[in-house]
Amino acid sequence: MTFYRHLPSRREALLGAGALFAWSQMPRLARAEGRDPRMLVIVLRGALDGLGAVAPVGDPDWVGLRGDRALLLDGKTPALPLDSFFALNPAMPNLHRLYKAQQATIVQATATPYRERSHFDGQDVLESGIARPGAADTGWLNRALDGLASDGRVDLRGSRALGVGAVTPLVVRGKAPVMSWVPQLLLPASNDTQARLLDLYQHTDPRLAVALEARIRLAALGPTGASDGSMPDPTSLAPPGIARVRAYFAEAAGAAARFLAKADGPRVGAVGFVGWDTHINEGAAAGQLANLLGALDGALAAIETNMGEAWRETVVAVITEFGRTAHINGTNGTDHGTGTVAFLAGGALRGGRMVADWPGLKPAQLYEGRDLKPTTDLRSVLKGLLRDHLRVAESVLASTVFPDSTDVAPTAGLVG
Repeated sequence: MTFYRHLPSRREALLGAGALFAWSQMPRLARAEGRDPRMLVIVLRGALDGLGAVAPVGDPDWVGLRGDRALLLDGKTPALPLDSFFALNPAMPNLHRLYKAQQATIVQATATPYRERSHFDGQDVLESGIARPGAADTGWLNRALDGLASDGRVDLRGSRALGVGAVTPLVVRGKAPVMSWVPQLLLPASNDTQARLLDLYQHTDPRLAVALEARIRLAALGPTGASDGSMPDPTSLAPPGIARVRAYFAEAAGAAARFLAKADGPRVGAVGFVGWDTHINEGAAAGQLANLLGALDGALAAIETNMGEAWRETVVAVITEFGRTAHINGTNGTDHGTGTVAFLAGGALRGGRMVADWPGLKPAQLYEGRDLKPTTDLRSVLKGLLRDHLRVAESVLASTVFPDSTDVAPTAGLVG
């Protein structure tokens, strides 16, 4: 690997302006070594186009691959330089600022062990930490928190994990108790989400599928329905769709940070953001992807602000189930792919670096001739953070947190 540069108390309900389900105590994760680390995981559901987020401007095949949709340093809307080879989407100036301040690290050409292209299975592998989909109903972050009890250096009696969203993310479900918080503002399901739910229910609950399909068709006849009978997508380019997405991202992320920053609050948590399945009109410096990245950038700013002094002991990991195709498709979007990018941010990082073993973009260098080839196992990065930031023992990482990963070494040097 190459280093480039879930009955809420009145107090909590008022504090969070939403529904809070919690146990009576949320003790502090105290370390004998005097540290009080936090870790927040953001799951981007739908698969992020890593090449549209972090462009390999130094690769001679980049422009030929993406044409006029290739992010460039001298483009109409210039990309933000990271080093001599990579540049960041211009919709993320806050992340760029953190990178320059050595409080962000970007991992390019990364992926989980999953090599198919099903969102459901990909997200299951991403959040469960198990290489096979459907193999576990617990998440790797919960197992890591639970596993710390045997570490000897951390008192985690009664410790809680935090899950933000209408559905608690799988990554924090498990033996360790979970407190969940639901944002007051909720996003309607996108076209893609509705289609995938309909397909799922057609196989598992035909009666519910019929009811869902009838509801979709009825809603499409309303004043906000599209002329082609499809449902409006909340992550489309048209305001107030993207404005609502930005507000939701900031509210959810900011609330997570407030909980993690509290002296008696949880120390690990997760939130999921939908909308990243950009098959149509993805855009680059402008368009759907740029709007989503801008909303994510705002979420990172909300986390930094609401963490306060705790920011210096915080790591935020932004991950997604898989990447997207290297080439643009016939509808000016990208299809399900493999290699992608992961963003790390926080004051506890030894940042200001790209982590990438670049595979190249020539046809023969693409995975199955169509995708960015993954060269960094995402589990390696997550293991590095869990070991060096939360002090999870390597034996626990390999046996419990990410089973069957003994050959995946933790990435060293990610935190200060």
